[in-house]
Amino acid sequence: MRKIISRLLLFLVLFFAGQSMLAQEKGIAMPLKEILAGLSKQYKIQFNFLEEEVKYISVIPPSPELSLSEKLHYLSNRTALTFENINNRYIVITSQKQAITIIDSVKGIPIPLEETVIEKYLTKGIAKTAEGNLVIKPKKFGILPGLTEADVLQTMQQVPGIYSADETVSNINVRSGTHDQNLFLWNGIRMFQTGHFFGLISAFNPSLPQKITISKNGTSAFYGESVSSTIAISSFPEPIENTASSISTNLIAAQFNSNIKISDNSSFQISGRRSFTDWVNSPTYQNFYNRVFQNTIVTNIENNEISDYHTDEKFYFYDFTAQYQQKIGSKSEATAAFIGINNSLDLDQNMISEGIQKSRNSDLSQQNFGGMLALKTAWNDNISSKISGYLSYYNLNSKNEAVENNQTLVQQNTVIDMGFRLENRHILNPNMVLNTGYQYNETGIRNFENIDNPGFSKSIKEVLRSHSLISEAEMHYLDGHLFIKPGFRFNYIEELEKYIFEPRLQFNYRLTQEISIEVLGELKSQTASQVIDQQQDFLGIEKRRWVLADDRSIPIQKSRQASVGFTYNTSDWLISLDNFYKKVTGITTPSQAFQNQLEFIKLNGDYTVWGSEFLIQKNFDRFYSWISYNLSSSEYNFGTLLPSQFSNNFQIIHNINWAVIYDWNNLKVALGTKWHSGRPETTPATNLLDLSNPAKPEIYYNFPNNKNLSDYFQVNFSAAYCWKWNSKNQLELGISVLNLLNKKNTISRYYRVNDNNAIESVNTYSLERTPNIALKFNF
Repeated sequence: MRKIISRLLLFLVLFFAGQSMLAQEKGIAMPLKEILAGLSKQYKIQFNFLEEEVKYISVIPPSPELSLSEKLHYLSNRTALTFENINNRYIVITSQKQAITIIDSVKGIPIPLEETVIEKYLTKGIAKTAEGNLVIKPKKFGILPGLTEADVLQTMQQVPGIYSADETVSNINVRSGTHDQNLFLWNGIRMFQTGHFFGLISAFNPSLPQKITISKNGTSAFYGESVSSTIAISSFPEPIENTASSISTNLIAAQFNSNIKISDNSSFQISGRRSFTDWVNSPTYQNFYNRVFQNTIVTNIENNEISDYHTDEKFYFYDFTAQYQQKIGSKSEATAAFIGINNSLDLDQNMISEGIQKSRNSDLSQQNFGGMLALKTAWNDNISSKISGYLSYYNLNSKNEAVENNQTLVQQNTVIDMGFRLENRHILNPNMVLNTGYQYNETGIRNFENIDNPGFSKSIKEVLRSHSLISEAEMHYLDGHLFIKPGFRFNYIEELEKYIFEPRLQFNYRLTQEISIEVLGELKSQTASQVIDQQQDFLGIEKRRWVLADDRSIPIQKSRQASVGFTYNTSDWLISLDNFYKKVTGITTPSQAFQNQLEFIKLNGDYTVWGSEFLIQKNFDRFYSWISYNLSSSEYNFGTLLPSQFSNNFQIIHNINWAVIYDWNNLKVALGTKWHSGRPETTPATNLLDLSNPAKPEIYYNFPNNKNLSDYFQVNFSAAYCWKWNSKNQLELGISVLNLLNKKNTISRYYRVNDNNAIESVNTYSLERTPNIALKFNF
């Protein structure tokens, strides 16, 4: 009997392989199911798919000379389906799907797969799940206007409702929130620094095989410490077949990444990036320099008319990561990761005064280091657990030696954050999964300041410890058409003796195969935030400092948010509409970066946002295009002020993004535009000054944010081409131009009194036309 079965299996393998080769040679289309059956026998893998999504598809089989990954890529390009390799044994084929959970028959470990509602959101590599999250996988990335690489934080700004009011990645605003109200996690480590070049470049190496999950609303109950969005970055790669590496460079920095297969059960990954801006002054660097250091001590706006004054700066940045994965037995896996990020600026100032040359040195450094350990175990086919811990260290340090006097100012902001988490996943039945957990966090923040002339020193250190109980359920009904995920998070903050209950909800119902509705809601809280004491703190570059809530002058921030969305999605069209409401309480004026009459006033208040986000996307074979529109109204409420309600500093009422992309085989080209209405500003009420204090005259202002700046408009371009010698060795060339038309946009404005006791405006302008070239070699 065994011989008969073996011969039968051999016959089937030869039959499917022969049919595939014959069809390939003659250019004859075959049913996709037959091609998959042949590949399944040939490579001893299993395909998982929905019958109705593949049964009517026929395609010319791929060449038998191709590798498995190349064959899957070939089929993906010709079927509009996605082939995802799970543990090198399962290939999940997805389009508009319902959730699939695979049980690894060898290890017995449940492999949960995200339920994808939209597979290509804006570009390849960006998908939207039934939970309302956006998932970005740069490894599968297409291209976006103005980017040569899949910069994580630049990419997310293409999403409706996410933008940067000052076009940086260190000030990302989600539905009018401030940057610190977003929770950034890298492999579970909380990151307090997200940008290089003080905000113009993402601090996360784009060469890593990352998966980025973005939640604007309806956040999982396992995430806290955020009243706006959550950005969770996972850089642990899928199991690798062979060791692979890449090196790349652009006009700012060089980087590398290596995935090293140590054994069948272990792998190691290392990456690094270092700028050469302290050695080479490229046109890209010069434009970045002009943008980020304008109106700071580096460019010294107050003394720029003095001919015998000049500065010399040396700036560089680097980042590195290391990761290790180890399978333990048949049902457990251990992981470890480490990340380091650094920005460093050294500034020499020289001036000749009364025939004497004065030279002083100032410096600024910003670092974020973090590490994590995790152990995951599957107890049986239905129950799995995970225990993890992390430590994050952030330090911002500056020394300002003013050349105009003999004063030295030293400032430091240090954060030490550690956490521990237990998670348990229990598959109760095919339609329901219960997730429970416990989380402990301890955050300590120190602010130090020292002045030598006159002598003054201040050091403040605060610590908060919190405990959280977590529970959420994932429910699938009506043959996968209905998805519900209710959850709650119950927090207790020791030092403040506060209990905070945070319910969450994700709801998605598919009315038809093309139309679905989505309802999201959440309550969240946050104890750590950033404030600005003086606009020239830390050399005026990274002037924000982290502080902890004390429930007095700095309250705990809390948010409530709800949204209702609609999606129409076919192979050619994508139309989505989200209407949302968001309210955040416990904000302070120092956290909102005021530069008007409220700059030195400390008040507590809240802000409320109403808005709609609309996206329409169309596929035209090799071309696809989208246009997104965001409409929002965001207002502060500071009860003791008159008026108490006025526009949010980060309000963008109208925001439109448009792009057209050509993507075919090895060539990708993208052209796009950004337009939005201007940010609010506060104008002087009169040209007269308040001279009640002649040593420090003040400006009479209109009501806060009484006017808007001019509209912002930018055109961006990028193109990429890949030469493939085989499945492993590839050379990629990318070019990009930011602000192609060199439009001079004013992104912020404030007013001050100059040396002649006159009022003058100080403008911050957007990035000039900035080209960049990137070259990457995979081997």
